[in-house]
Amino acid sequence: MSTSSWIDAPLLGFDTETTGTNVAEDRIVTVALVHSVGPGRENETVATWLIDPGVEIPEPAQRVHGISTAHAREHGMQPAEALDEVAAMIVDALGKDVPLVAFNIGFDLAILENELQRLGLPTLVERLGHDIAPVIDGLVIDRGVDRYRKGKRTLTDVLAHYGLEQDGRLHTADVDVSATLDVVRAIAAKYPQVVSSTLEDLHREQVGWHRRWAEGMNEWLTRKGRTPDVNTAWPL
Repeated sequence: MSTSSWIDAPLLGFDTETTGTNVAEDRIVTVALVHSVGPGRENETVATWLIDPGVEIPEPAQRVHGISTAHAREHGMQPAEALDEVAAMIVDALGKDVPLVAFNIGFDLAILENELQRLGLPTLVERLGHDIAPVIDGLVIDRGVDRYRKGKRTLTDVLAHYGLEQDGRLHTADVDVSATLDVVRAIAAKYPQVVSSTLEDLHREQVGWHRRWAEGMNEWLTRKGRTPDVNTAWPL
């Protein structure tokens, strides 16, 4: 492996936990940004935000991430203050060509951009002055390099596939980020073409991988008589 590969340079892992899965309507409850300079937790610097979303956190969402409305109200930051800090850190990293790493990043970016807009704050795209890049999505790359593998591809499933141990409770934003960074490193170790790509080329490749997968999903939904509503654009 070449010493100049992106996998050996700093990475910024990113995850949100939310009030639900509707990126237009739901709110962010927690964010984690994990600055990683190499494999292992000792090489990670973790920043987390607990946010009072200003709305009730529905029971199904509480079951996923364990944060109640009362807890968020009592201990959470105001969304504008927290998300402005998050956006500033992401933009700072991307400005230094430190890639933003997540698992199914389209969801996290869409809900963050919508929240920033709703709060009257500049979005990531506005702050950057260009599309959000470079981005590395563990899910998109796994689908791209191992297209025909059967079974689910939740973070838990993908960790198991690459023989990685979970070291904490998934659906805690910082644990999910660390697990995603492990997945990306495992993929890079197994697939030399991923690690030998430049960040620019890998970003472009992920756009194509995601489009191929999304078009396939939309065809499948159409055949099943359902609405083909999978977004073919990536990462936003």
